[in-house]
Amino acid sequence: MMSSLEFPTKLHHDAAETANEYFLDILPVDTVLVVNSCARGQAVAESDLDLAILVTPGTSDHEMKKMLTGWQSYAANAPAILKFRQSSPFAHVHLDVIEGKYMPGIIDAGEPIDYFEVEIGNQICYSVPLTTAGSYFQELKQRWLPYYDDEVRLPRLSAIKNACSYDLDHIPFLIKRELYFHAFYTLVEAFRKYLQAIFMTNKIYPLSYNKWIKEQIVKWLNKPGLYPKLLPILSITDIESNEINEKAIKLRELLMKIADE
Repeated sequence: MMSSLEFPTKLHHDAAETANEYFLDILPVDTVLVVNSCARGQAVAESDLDLAILVTPGTSDHEMKKMLTGWQSYAANAPAILKFRQSSPFAHVHLDVIEGKYMPGIIDAGEPIDYFEVEIGNQICYSVPLTTAGSYFQELKQRWLPYYDDEVRLPRLSAIKNACSYDLDHIPFLIKRELYFHAFYTLVEAFRKYLQAIFMTNKIYPLSYNKWIKEQIVKWLNKPGLYPKLLPILSITDIESNEINEKAIKLRELLMKIADE
């Protein structure tokens, strides 16, 4: 029996039920999870249906790939999936087979952001089982919630603050060379690293660093005063000017007092 999730449309519900019935009797499957907007009751008629199939420990990469390939073949002709996809050009069923293994990546200056916290947030903290939660999913919730240990968190927090500062240091050199679009991209990366740092500081798992920002800052972190300060950071009216430098200075000010926010 499916959970009492409130999907935005019957098409979402029927597509989810089709996926649930497909994976229900596959032995390595522990739990079929709804993730992202549908899991949080924020989805609309045009929203994707995002699912994660959690498999039991010891499931091989070959088994996981075979499972995903089998689903893709089945879903290509499944009536409920076809109807859902035809409902909107933006309606897609995104389905991942996951192991539930979460390993913090190395945070280095100048490198892309690490999504360790986002993965746990989406797949464990904010996901909803379609049916009964499996024993492995319950074990993962006990392991990772409400937040991971300070032994891992504090070095990661220091590293991400340094990485954010490095990006901000780089911006004036890029502007000097008239690499304005590169400078803006670097500002965006620094902004996302700032968000990662403030979530770590407050021991709250994020959902994303590029959407639902207001909800996460105002409601999840309970920082309504911070959100208006973030809005101007990425608002650039003249990219070929000193404006990006000025926004970088504002973001650095927020970074420097992150523990006080």
